This record gives sequence, C-alpha cells and structure tokens, in this order.
Amino acid sequence: MEKFMPSPIRILLQTTIPTIADDWNISRFSMLRDYLAGLAGEDGTPLCEVTARDRVAPGGPDPVLSTIDRSDFDELWLFAVDTGDGLDPEDCAAIGRFREKGRGLLVTRDHMDLGCSVCTLGGVGAAHFFHSSHLDPDPSRRVIDDRETSDILWPNYHSGANGDFQQVTVIDPPHPVLRDREAPDGLVRYLPAHPHEGAVDAPAGDPSARVIATGVSKVSGRQFNLAVAFEPSPADGPAIAESTFHHFTDYNWDLDKGCPSFVSELPGSALAHSTEAQASIRTYVRNLALWLAGRSPDPREGELDEALDESFPASDPPAFY
Repeated sequence: MEKFMPSPIRILLQTTIPTIADDWNISRFSMLRDYLAGLAGEDGTPLCEVTARDRVAPGGPDPVLSTIDRSDFDELWLFAVDTGDGLDPEDCAAIGRFREKGRGLLVTRDHMDLGCSVCTLGGVGAAHFFHSSHLDPDPSRRVIDDRETSDILWPNYHSGANGDFQQVTVIDPPHPVLRDREAPDGLVRYLPAHPHEGAVDAPAGDPSARVIATGVSKVSGRQFNLAVAFEPSPADGPAIAESTFHHFTDYNWDLDKGCPSFVSELPGSALAHSTEAQASIRTYVRNLALWLAGRSPDPREGELDEALDESFPASDPPAFY
C-alpha cells in the first residue's frame, strides 16, 4: 500500500509594520524563513511552504491579515514589531476566526510597549503584558530589569546580549515543542538571548494555557516567562505566546546580518561558537512548525522524518544559518 504523505505546512511569517528599511521588517527574519523552507519530509519533499511579508501601511485593514481566515494558511507567525498601530480591528477579528478554524498561531513581541497592538487579539493577546496597556497583574514585576538602555522601561528582562544564548528551564510536564531527542536530557535547553525581553503569562481563567519555559535575568537574577502554550480545543487551534521576537531574528542568530541603526547595546558572540545551542534553537523552531500544524514534533511517531540539516555543518560554523 502506498504510504500517505501529508501536504506541506503552509506558514505565513508576518510583521505588524510596513516595509521600513531601518526597522524590524520581515527581511530581518530571512534565516527563519530559509530554515523553515529548507525542512523536508521523509520523501524529500518540502515540509513547509513559507510566505513572508510585512503589513500594508496602518490606518486600515491589511488585505492578507483581514482575510486570513479565508486563506489556505495552516499557521500564522505574527511578529509584533509596532508601537501600537500594527493591527486593525478587522485584522484581529480575522485572526481570531483563523484560530477558531483550528489553525495555528504564534504571537511574539518585545520590551515595554513594542507590539502592544496584540492586546486586542482574543485569547493569545491576553498572554502579553505591556508598559502602558494590559499591565502585568503582579505589581512587583512592574519594575525595570535591564538598565543598559535607559529609555527602555519595564517589562525589559535581560536574558543576555544579542548574539549570545540563554539557558531555558522547561516546565514539567515538558511540552512537545520543547522535546529534543538529540539532547542529553531530551529537552530544548537554549534560545537566543536578548537584553530586554517582554512579559508573557498564562491568562487567568484559561485552562488551555500554561507557561512552558522560563528564563533568568542576568541582571536581577529574576525568573521570567519565555513562552506560553495554548492547547488546541474544539473551539480554537494551538497557539504560542513568546516574550520576544528576537528569538527569531537574523541579528540574534548571526550578528553579521546586521540590525536597525537604533540598536545600541553591545552584542555578544557566544551563539556563533556553540553548535549545541544552535541545534537546540533549530529543534525548537522545527517543533513549533509541526505542533502548530497539529502534527507531532517527534518523528518516531511515524508522521515525519528528520529535517534536512545540510546547512548546519558540525564543524565550528561561522554563523547560525
């Protein structure tokens, strides 16, 4: 009998700003796009079909986001890089209907109020806390953590320099997106570091949501949440809320890719010299793509084979690509 092969996962990588050259536009997520597009199933065919785009100018609905529930995308990875005007009400409503149809959603932002337009998203938006709207319900967390960049206020957890990596604590029971059968303990343990990550938590009263990974500030020693998972249900598809989009940017994977001119923090270089951390990040990204599509990240369950990793030689790579 001929073995059934699932169709490619259709992923939309989407920012909440227009194409502004000196900003976190979608071209600064090119390594993520290329990695996802390079994954392959057991028959060698592409595992994912990836579309990457910025939104149109704010002030009205985006033609893709406002109709995404009628698209053939399986997943939306939303990088909220705006300062408050990144999502139109029609965009939010369509994204909500998209998830109600069982599709997968990843929503990530950054420090302070960066990406605060996601507050208006149902469900996943409630997992994100900002400085001026939807504040963290714990008043003790409304304090400055990173002090290197004085104009950035809370939330701004300092997990390390751009170009370095941070150690992740996986919350029991380990979520499927954090499983890594190649790691000694079977878990994803590293993500890219960033000097000022945002704040996420499981929304009160939502039994589908829980914190799945935490980090530790290198400044204050305080533990903070890195990711919240929303389990799929008859009412909604799977979703992930992330503390910062810098877990996915070119600059945080390879400093040589550059960054917008307003980034002033002194970078590190630890990730470029750690094949273990690079492998951990690759595994996490692959797991996200599969889990958000309703597929098992573990190839031993028979759905998928190992991804092709020819772009990741074992010998001291100069960059994470």
